[in-house]
Amino acid sequence: MSGKVYLNGKFVDRDKAMIPVEDRGFMLGDGVYEVVRLYKGNPFCLDRHLERMQNGLDVLKIKFNVKELEEVCYKIIKINDLEEANLYIQVTRGAAPRQHHFPEDIRPTVLVMSYPAAPISQETRQHGVKIVLLPDERWNRCCIKTIQLLPNVLAKQQAKEAGAFEAVFYRGDIITEGSSSNIFIVKDEKIFTYPLKENILGGVTRSVVMDIIEAEGLEVYEREFTRQELLDADEVFLTGTTTEVMPVVDVDGKKISTGKPGKITGIIAEKFEKLKNKVAEGKQL
Repeated sequence: MSGKVYLNGKFVDRDKAMIPVEDRGFMLGDGVYEVVRLYKGNPFCLDRHLERMQNGLDVLKIKFNVKELEEVCYKIIKINDLEEANLYIQVTRGAAPRQHHFPEDIRPTVLVMSYPAAPISQETRQHGVKIVLLPDERWNRCCIKTIQLLPNVLAKQQAKEAGAFEAVFYRGDIITEGSSSNIFIVKDEKIFTYPLKENILGGVTRSVVMDIIEAEGLEVYEREFTRQELLDADEVFLTGTTTEVMPVVDVDGKKISTGKPGKITGIIAEKFEKLKNKVAEGKQL
């Protein structure tokens, strides 16, 4: 993909953007990132993404203020004439001779770039998708959106090889989240999702969906649920920046309820679509 990227204070051609080999993001996965969806050139919930990034930077003790990136994001959108795309934002601790403890007097490496969005077909959304369940072998600080994604990558590949849309993790008997999504179940018109703890990433789309649920007067409970509760659910759906709201109809080859997307999922997906359209028109949420 051609176009400009923002790297350490400069807008440069993508093929000329270079990062030192001793960058701690490359060497140690020492950094955080965000992916922001664009609809007709307008970012969806950029403020929530940047807030989450700042929280992650603060936890990792990387000294950088993300407020300066808002203007950068809009410049990248304008320079590259972006419409349906994703913005990728990454901040690492920076480049220094390789050592495990934090180096002193180091400047963070800051990157903002774009890549094409891969919209999911309406047919897929209407019929729902299959997921597979895998043991959660990641670290215990999943609430930080770090660039250390190898367990997620391996899980996503395993899902792909199984002909599934997503891999969903469990710890012991408890369902946590997907490799790149959050998961909700519906039982007797009550909605359940794993609580915001260190074991999951607080998804931006998850937060938008929670707002929708509250606005619609639906019952939602943030509590743990088991693999059996997932299999016995009336409805299951995923949320994520690129996933949006995705109904799940098959888990490890077992049909969920009727094997078709349910009513509650449909309501939430419809309301989310309206919010997308609002953003596409240049309006704020």
